[in-house]
Amino acid sequence: MKIALIGSGGREHALAAKISEDKSCSKLFILPGNPGTKQVGENISIVQDDHNAILNFCTEHKIDLVIIGPEKPLIDGLTDKLIKNGIKVFGPTLQAARIEGEKSFAKNLMKEYNIPTAAFEVFNKENYDYAINYLHKVDYPIVIKADGIAAGKGVTIAESFDDAKEALKECFVNSSFGSSGDKVVIEEFMSGQEASIFAITDGLDYVLLPAAQDHKRIFDDDKGKNTGGMGAYAPTSFVNEKNIEVIAKEIIEPTLKAMNEKGSSYVGCLYCGLMLTSQGPKVVEFNCRFGDPETQVVLPLLEGNFVELLYSAACGKINKGAVRYNGGTSVCVVAASKGYPDKFEKGFEIYGLENFQQNIKVYHAGTKEVDGKILTNGGRVLDVTSFSEKNNLNEAKRIAYDAITKIHFDGMYYRKDISDKAIKE
Repeated sequence: MKIALIGSGGREHALAAKISEDKSCSKLFILPGNPGTKQVGENISIVQDDHNAILNFCTEHKIDLVIIGPEKPLIDGLTDKLIKNGIKVFGPTLQAARIEGEKSFAKNLMKEYNIPTAAFEVFNKENYDYAINYLHKVDYPIVIKADGIAAGKGVTIAESFDDAKEALKECFVNSSFGSSGDKVVIEEFMSGQEASIFAITDGLDYVLLPAAQDHKRIFDDDKGKNTGGMGAYAPTSFVNEKNIEVIAKEIIEPTLKAMNEKGSSYVGCLYCGLMLTSQGPKVVEFNCRFGDPETQVVLPLLEGNFVELLYSAACGKINKGAVRYNGGTSVCVVAASKGYPDKFEKGFEIYGLENFQQNIKVYHAGTKEVDGKILTNGGRVLDVTSFSEKNNLNEAKRIAYDAITKIHFDGMYYRKDISDKAIKE
């Protein structure tokens, strides 16, 4: 099978590595890829926004399956274009991808179908004064989310009215998130442990992969600004069998049913960001693709035929026995650039990437290669990911942090407490 993977980040490097190990993959192309993905497949210098060039490449090379990594091409309708031309795609259509592209759409869907989530209100830019008045009446803390995609940074947990007013100003007045912030969702703050779970689905049936926990805040102890994710671990002990049953019956199945009834059958990876509240699991957000950096820790826990799982889902008849949990544990620590998620410098040489053993993978998230040297090229630069064959989180954490101390670039920063919540528990 010839496969084309769309994207260039750490998630795509992890996907490419997993796909390349699968015997059913005869050739893997990554469009455009990064310095890490070229070690496991062939990078093709076509950017993810050039849908015509992607279609032409897939047609010319007789691609059997396209796997779309990032949200933007999905929200922009790349799946629709490829399917219309007879190409199999793992990834939702434009209409189905609204579940991430428009938070208000997802929230209203959950409200209509009684899917557990936080109470909320939606406000447009034109209703700035109404939104301010609303903020005077709510209990704090409160959560303010830009309606559109904002690279994981369009969410503010406001501790006070002044914080909330400033967050609203960032969206409506300063346009910090462009048109994505022209509409906001203001929702109640939920307490509990967070978890991420991927449902691989053909639109009707589905397979749940092991649950992970992401760490969104920039600093230890969940302090500072939200980022795209500073690390993750899997499986998370907070999601037990009882939780899984509730998540399946009260969240996944009603959501797939709702999407079908709305004429937007969902095929691909449905990412469920969950809060495990005292009332049970509730949806924080849906994403229309594999999470980043959760993918990096979930994929090492799968044995079987990963390509068959994705291909069968894309064909409309998922093979539920294609993969299974292998009993292991994984921890990912993100090495970020100083200043991220705000302004940061690029172009620093990265040292120490070689000579890691099999239980460590260093995925490239924001790098570039110049004259044989690997340089920083993003806010999140590397995903240092461990694997322990036993379900031993302490061991997986130790392996990851031992590895990251051997890597260096100017301004390198990483959290020191990835997975500690579960270890303390």
